[in-house]
Amino acid sequence: MAMQNLRDLYVDELKDLYSAEHQIIRALPKMAKAASAPELKNAFNQHLEQTKHQVERLERIFKDLGKTPRGKKCLGMEGIIEEGSEMLKEKADAAVKDAGLISAAQRVEHYEMAGYGTARTFAQMLGFNDAAQALQETLNEEGDTDHKLTQLAESMINPAAEHESAETSGYAEEEDLYMEEET
Repeated sequence: MAMQNLRDLYVDELKDLYSAEHQIIRALPKMAKAASAPELKNAFNQHLEQTKHQVERLERIFKDLGKTPRGKKCLGMEGIIEEGSEMLKEKADAAVKDAGLISAAQRVEHYEMAGYGTARTFAQMLGFNDAAQALQETLNEEGDTDHKLTQLAESMINPAAEHESAETSGYAEEEDLYMEEET
C-alpha cells in the first residue's frame, strides 16, 4: 500500500499495533510460565487479558474505518520478543530470570506506548475522536502496566536478584573483605 497521506500512515500504524498485540498474546503465556514469583506470573496473566481487550479495541477502530487489520507484520515487536525469548532459555537463578523477564516486558511496553501515542495523535489530527479516545485508553493501560512492572522490580524482584547474585558470585564475601580493608 502506498502511503499518500496521514490517513494511510495512520492505518499502517494501526496494522503494526494489531500485529504487535497478537505477537504479545502469543508471548505472554510463555513469560508467565517462565516466571518464578507469583506476583510476576499474575502481572503477565493480567496483562494477557488486558491485551485481548486492546485487540478488540483495535478491531472496532478498523471496523469504523472500513479497513481490515491484517496485512502487516510488526518487525519491531518481533525483534523485541525474539530478544526477550533468549531470557526464557537462560539457566539463571529464579529472581535473576524474573528480573530479565521484567526487563524484556518493559521493552515491549515502551514500544507499545510509542506506537499508541503516535496512533492517538494521528487519530486526533484526522478528527477520529472516538478512536483517539480508545487509543488513549490503551496508552494509559500500557503506562500502568509499565509502572506496575517497575514497582514489582524495585520492591522485590531486583533486590532478590541482587541477593542471589551476591550469594552465587562470592560478591558478598568480596564486599566484606573490601570493607575490612577500608577500616
